[in-house]
Amino acid sequence: MSYSFVLVVVIIGLSGIIAQVLLLRELLVSFYGNELIIGIILANWLAAEALGAFLLGRHADRARDKTSLLVICQLLFSLFLPLAIFLSRTFKGLSGVPAGEGLGLYTIFWSSLLIVFPASFCHGALFTLSCRLLDSIGKAYAWETIGTILGAAVLTYVFIPLLNSFQIAFFISVAGLVICYFLSRNYALLRYISASLFILAAYFLLTGIPQKLQHLSAEMQWKPQQVLDYRDSVYGNIVVAQREKQHTFFYNGIPLVTVPYPDMTFVEEFGNLPLLFHPEPEEALVISGGAGGLINEMLKHPLKRIDYAELDPTIIAMLKEYPAGITQRELGDKRVNIINTDGRLFVRTTKNRYDIILLGLSNPSDLATARFFTREFFRLLKQRLNAGGIVGFCLPGSLTYLSPQLRDLNACILNALRNNYAYVRIIPGDYNMFLASDSPDIMKTDAALIFRRISRRNIESSLLLPAYLDYRLDKRHLKWFMDSMHGATLKVNRDSAPFAVFQTLVIWNSQFSTKLAHFFEFLQNMELGCYAILILAITAIFFLVFYRRSSFPRLSLAYSIATTGFFGMLMNLVLIFSFQVYYGYLYYQIGIMVAIFMAGTALGSILASRALTGARNNLRRFIKIEFLIVFFSIALAVFITKAAGHFTRIAFVFASLFFIPGFLVGLEFPLAGKIYQDSKPEIAKTAGTLYFADLAGGWIAGMCAGVIFLPILGVFNTCLLAVLFKASSLILLLFAKGRFSK
Repeated sequence: MSYSFVLVVVIIGLSGIIAQVLLLRELLVSFYGNELIIGIILANWLAAEALGAFLLGRHADRARDKTSLLVICQLLFSLFLPLAIFLSRTFKGLSGVPAGEGLGLYTIFWSSLLIVFPASFCHGALFTLSCRLLDSIGKAYAWETIGTILGAAVLTYVFIPLLNSFQIAFFISVAGLVICYFLSRNYALLRYISASLFILAAYFLLTGIPQKLQHLSAEMQWKPQQVLDYRDSVYGNIVVAQREKQHTFFYNGIPLVTVPYPDMTFVEEFGNLPLLFHPEPEEALVISGGAGGLINEMLKHPLKRIDYAELDPTIIAMLKEYPAGITQRELGDKRVNIINTDGRLFVRTTKNRYDIILLGLSNPSDLATARFFTREFFRLLKQRLNAGGIVGFCLPGSLTYLSPQLRDLNACILNALRNNYAYVRIIPGDYNMFLASDSPDIMKTDAALIFRRISRRNIESSLLLPAYLDYRLDKRHLKWFMDSMHGATLKVNRDSAPFAVFQTLVIWNSQFSTKLAHFFEFLQNMELGCYAILILAITAIFFLVFYRRSSFPRLSLAYSIATTGFFGMLMNLVLIFSFQVYYGYLYYQIGIMVAIFMAGTALGSILASRALTGARNNLRRFIKIEFLIVFFSIALAVFITKAAGHFTRIAFVFASLFFIPGFLVGLEFPLAGKIYQDSKPEIAKTAGTLYFADLAGGWIAGMCAGVIFLPILGVFNTCLLAVLFKASSLILLLFAKGRFSK
């Protein structure tokens, strides 16, 4: 095996993960999405990559010149990647959709598929051809995985902090063109094309073309607003756009701060009312979303300190670079202490206590946000409150009609509050304000008392006048709200089952995709038993249709690899979500954890590939690994829900947990390749089929885990779902056992 060929496969793996993450970040800005949008984009990438691996695998073994085929695929990948990034930003403008307008799921699905398809299809084909290049499925899988690990590290720690997306894309293209030049030494035309494109790409890099494309695409993306700044941090994308005299700071495409004229009704109410319900607030904590008006209102009160936890330091830096009167007062006041860390981690680790804690987040639309609205987090907040302290936040609401979905969203979070606090005061409106405390004073406070406190504290407000306060705190509004809550869900939004995410998803779909909203409402009633029946039916149909065919053993093996791909992606998502909950959403640590999973995959693949030489009973070893996957899934379900919170070195524990499923996945793939080849000795076709199955299983988990399985079934039952899928593949393998080639 030539080490130069190994380097080629490593670079292919590196370029694949970088392209995938770049396109995911860019499309996320255009779609302003949650886990469903992320799942759709990743699923489309995996589907196109799987299709490329499968289709080329069926024909590559018959191709006379496989190396030139690899060069052509790499050339196309190098060309398509910068184009895909440009289209990710500009497709809405090119299709006549205004910036800021939401899109339905059908549009999101098809547009993202068309954008990522050319690059991801070519990359999937490259894996199949890599197996032929190294003459080994296991070795190609292992070295590509190592390239993936390197790519994730380089992207996170080098490229994103220093370069824009087009610069990164051109660097990847240049690396791919070097591969093409190296491999096409015996093909004059391909060598000439590779050299010409390499010189052109290098010229673009040296003359600043990527920076010009960056500026042009950003202007097209945010038209008619003028883009003042477009910047990527390791956490997300931040854009500063100007329209007339307003500056809007967008975070991953979602408006975060608007100055100098924010939504004054909201900031005056939320920045004052919770503090006015407290007789003498001195210490306050704001978790995210404080800049741009909220803290400015809080500073009107005689507070001694405001701790402001905001994860991304780039947000604070850009607010200072593009100052407005409001943000200058907020960030420049000596009482404001900015803490750049995850809000939940800060609450868990700080020893400070507060009179007021406000959540600047108001829409638990994804797993990362919903963890701030759970029963467990409200319990953490309670530990940080002084006697008589108040927790405040807002949720979407209405004073005219509460849809069943909006009702259940408010209800599951209200249930979580009531699990922890003796008193919960609700102020209904277009957004519902929730105030929770163990002091009965918040229930006794009325409009007259609030206005006396406004006068005593010399607070200037054009909104909070006696007549408005009487209207806002009118008991008839509360009665209407409570009447509208009849029949609401009894579910509690929990760390291990964030039901609020699913409800927010249904609300969003009811606006843009009505038919899908009804489908998600149907899924809400699906319990684990329903999935068990569905999996049993799939297994029975598979058996009845294919058992008598000669291809049954190979199809059973491919199905098993699909369930392994499902297991790998599902365990990744379960562990990432659980790690976020227990340790905080710390981007670098999560990046490391995923890299540990990939390292386990690489080590498992290498060890399995070495053990294949002269080995017998490969099928028996494969089945043993299947049983180990079942055992791990059950053990993880028990550990996450029962024991994880008791460990002090939780990061080390999670590092081990990420490694084990990666190792098991890595062990299986080379074994499956060897077993499959014994019956069908065509390397490229075998690699394409199994890689397709692996990615298809990952596609299903990626689409469903974050928005259906985890929010509805919870962590424990989601892990058991992997057990059910593995049990189905084990049954089929045991029936097929005697029909495999010896």
